[in-house]
Amino acid sequence: MNLAIASGKGGTGKTTLAVNLALCAGVPARYLDCDVEEPNGHLFLRPVFTERAPLVLPVPAVAPERCDGCGRCAEVCRFNALAAVKSGLVVFPELCHACGGCLLVCPRGALSEGRREIGVVESGFAGDLAFVHGRLRVGEALAPPLIRAVRKHATPDRLNILDAPPGTSCPVIASVRGCDFVLLVTEPTPFGLHDLTLAVETVRELRLPFAVIVNRAGIGDDRVRRYCSRERIPLLAEIPDDRRIAEAYSRGQPAVATVPGVSRVFRRILAAVKRSVRATPPLGVLR
Repeated sequence: MNLAIASGKGGTGKTTLAVNLALCAGVPARYLDCDVEEPNGHLFLRPVFTERAPLVLPVPAVAPERCDGCGRCAEVCRFNALAAVKSGLVVFPELCHACGGCLLVCPRGALSEGRREIGVVESGFAGDLAFVHGRLRVGEALAPPLIRAVRKHATPDRLNILDAPPGTSCPVIASVRGCDFVLLVTEPTPFGLHDLTLAVETVRELRLPFAVIVNRAGIGDDRVRRYCSRERIPLLAEIPDDRRIAEAYSRGQPAVATVPGVSRVFRRILAAVKRSVRATPPLGVLR
C-alpha cells in the first residue's frame, strides 16, 4: 500500500506524522522522503545509507557548425529552454524538461543529447525500516523527476509511506498521484484551515481517497473540525499539543520512542487507513 502524508502548508507536522507512522507500522515498511528540496526524515530516523545514485536528465547540446539559427527547436519548446538569437542558439538547461522534441524537429541535426545531474537518490535502512530520500541540487527547480526516481523504490509487498512536500504544486502532485490513500495534516488555525481547503481540492481533483489529521489540537479553534464535518471528510485523529512531543522533535527524536502511550494514536491511525482502503467506495474521494 502506498500511503502519502501531505499538507497544504509547511510546519503542520507532516514529517512528524510520517516518521512515527513508519515506526509503528508493525509490518515491513519503507519510508520514502519525497520532499526532495528539503528532506528531513533522516534527521529523526538516522538511517545508514548503503546506495547513492545520481539522477541525470538529458538536455540539448548544440553543434554550432551545424546550426543555421532557423529557430524551429525554440518554437517547439513549451518551456522556453531554447532561444534563437543572432549569435546562435542559447540553451537554458534549468528550464529543460527533457522531452526531446527539439532533437526531433532540428532539420540539420545540430542538437544532440547532453547530460545534466539534478540531484541524487540515497537509500539505506533505519533498523528494519527501509529508507529512501532524494536531494535536489541547490538552485534546481525541477523536483518531479527526482520525486519519481524516489517513488520507484516503492514495493507492492510493503507499506510505503511517502512524505510529500508541503503545498499543492507540481512536486506534491508527483508525490501523491496514484497513491492508495492520502493523509492531509493540518493544524487548528485559520492558516491551517485555509491551506487544508486547497489540499482537499487537489486530492479530490486527483480522485484519491483521503482523510484529515489535526496536529497540535487545542492551540486554536474548532473550525477545521466543522469544515471536515460539513464536507464529509473523515477526521481520523487529533494529536494533542503535547510539550513532550515538541521537546522530542527538537532533539530529533521520534515521539513514539520517547513519549509513553503516544504510539497508540499512530497505530489507530494506520488501522483506520487500512479499513478505509478496504472500503468500497473508499472514504473521502468525493463530497
